[in-house]
Amino acid sequence: MVLISRFHKKCRISYLRVALLAAFLAALFTPSVRLFKSEGNNMFTVMVDGKEMGTADTELDARRIINEARRQIAGASNDLVLIDAETKIVGSEVLKGVVDDRDEVIKNVVSEFKKSVKDTMQRSYTVKIDEFMVNVASDSDVIAVLEASLKKYDEDGKFYVELIQDSSRELPVLVPVIHKTEAEEPEEEPVTAASIMGEDGIFKAFDEVLANIKVDIEPSFDDYDYGITDMKFYNEVEIVESYLPSKEIKTRDYAVEAVTKDKVQKTTYEVKSGDTLSGISAKTGVSVEDLVAMNDILKDERSTIHVGDELIITVPKPELSVAYDSLFYYEGTYEADVIYVYNDDWYTTKEVTLQDPVSGYHKAVEKTSYINGDLVGTEIIKEEVVAEAVPKIVEKGTKIPPTYIWPCSSWRITSGYGAYRTVTVRGMTSYHPAIDIGMPIGSSVWASCGGTVVQAGWMGSYGYVVFINHPDGRQTRYAHLSRVLVSNGQTVAQGQKIALSGNTGASTGPHLHFEMRQGGSPINPLNAVER
Repeated sequence: MVLISRFHKKCRISYLRVALLAAFLAALFTPSVRLFKSEGNNMFTVMVDGKEMGTADTELDARRIINEARRQIAGASNDLVLIDAETKIVGSEVLKGVVDDRDEVIKNVVSEFKKSVKDTMQRSYTVKIDEFMVNVASDSDVIAVLEASLKKYDEDGKFYVELIQDSSRELPVLVPVIHKTEAEEPEEEPVTAASIMGEDGIFKAFDEVLANIKVDIEPSFDDYDYGITDMKFYNEVEIVESYLPSKEIKTRDYAVEAVTKDKVQKTTYEVKSGDTLSGISAKTGVSVEDLVAMNDILKDERSTIHVGDELIITVPKPELSVAYDSLFYYEGTYEADVIYVYNDDWYTTKEVTLQDPVSGYHKAVEKTSYINGDLVGTEIIKEEVVAEAVPKIVEKGTKIPPTYIWPCSSWRITSGYGAYRTVTVRGMTSYHPAIDIGMPIGSSVWASCGGTVVQAGWMGSYGYVVFINHPDGRQTRYAHLSRVLVSNGQTVAQGQKIALSGNTGASTGPHLHFEMRQGGSPINPLNAVER
C-alpha cells in the first residue's frame, strides 16, 4: 500500500509538470498570444465613446484601424460625413496578451461609428443678399439664380454673370460680376497711304504721323447701341462655399423663385417738390388711405406734406433688385423749361404768364435708368434741335400768404359750400356760397385772418354781419350774428373776437354763415382754412 501511494504521488507530480510545460509551449507557439519584453506600452486598446472595440499590437495599427473604419463609413461619396464620436487609444504594458483579430476590431469600430453619424454634409454654396440667404448645391445653380433676376428685364439674354474671388476679403468670398455679351465683328485692315503707295518713303512717315493724332468725332445717331447698356445688382450679394446638411440645400427652381418673386416689403419714399399724396399714390401704387394708415405724420388725406418728409410705403419687390440703364432714340416735339420771374411784392399764390410757350422739335438719344422696371431717372445723351422751343415765362410772388383759421369753437357744419337747397325763408338763395356752422346764439366768433373791417352792422338777409379784407386779396364774411364787436375801418388780428353768433336775417336757426371771396367771387373756405 505504501509503495502504491508513493508511486501514485510521483505520477501526479509528473503529470502536472507535463501539463504546465504543454501549456507554456502552446502559449508560446499560438499566434493570438504573444510574449512581450518589458519596454513600456506594448498593447493598445481601441476605444470609441469609452467602449472597448479590441486591441492592436502597435499604436500605429490602432490608428489605422480607426481610419479604415472612417473610410468604410464615408464609402465612395464625395460628401462630407460627420461622425460625432470620441476615439481614444489606450496603451498598456503586458508580458503576455491576446491581440484581437484586426478585421473584427474594424467591424466593431464601424458598428459604433454608425450610431454617431450625423446628417451627411454636402458641399454647397450660400447666396447672401443683404440679410436674405439661400443655399444651393453648385456654383452653376448660383449663376442660374442670379441670371434669372437679369432675365426679367434682359429678354434678349445680352448679359451674363461671372463669380470672382473678392480680393479685399480675408476669407474666401465670391461676388458676382455682370458682363455684356459683345457681338464679334471682323477686324478690317485700315486703309493707309503706305498700303496704297508702298511701305517705304514719305507715305510711311505720313501714316506714322497720322497714327499719333487723336481726333474726337461725335458719334451719329446710328453709332449708339440701343436697348439695355448696363446692368448691376442693387443689393449687396456674396457667395460663400460651405458644407451643409443636405436637407438645408434648396433646389435650383426653389432658389430662383425665392430670389426673383415679388414680395410686399416696407420701404420709404422721400417727398419731393411738387409732390402730393395723390401723386405719390399714383407713383407707388399705394392708395392714399393706406399711406395715411402707415404714416403717423398724416392725419387724413388732406394732411400737408413737406419736401424731405419720409413716408413709409409697402411695395412689391424681389429679394434681389436689378438696376439697369437703357438707351433709345426718339424724335418729336419738346417743351422748354419754364422761366420764372420772381416778384417780392406778390404773394406766392399770385402768378402771371408773361410769355406763352411754343413747342420745339428735336431728335435725341435718351438714357433711362430703372430699378426693377421702375423709372428712376432720365438723361439726354445726344440731341439735335430741328426747331427751337420758346419757353413759358411766368412772373410769380415770393411772399408767404397769410393763413386762415377756423372762426369758432363749433365744428358742426349744417350746410356745405355750393349746396342747392329748397328756399324756405324769404331772402335766402337756393345756391349756398358759404358754409353754415351750427352753434348756440351768443357763441364767440373770431377773425379767421388778420385784416381790415370793411362792413360791420346790419345787411338785409345777412342780418348782422362783419366783412374783413385780408392782405392777400381775399375777403371773409361772417353773417346772421346777434352782436357785432368791431367797427368799419378797424384793423383786427387773426383770432381776435369780432362778434357773437346769432339767428338774424334770412336764417332758419342759430348758426354762423362763414363765407370767403377772392376777386369778388365766392370760394370754398374749407380749401383755405387750416383745420
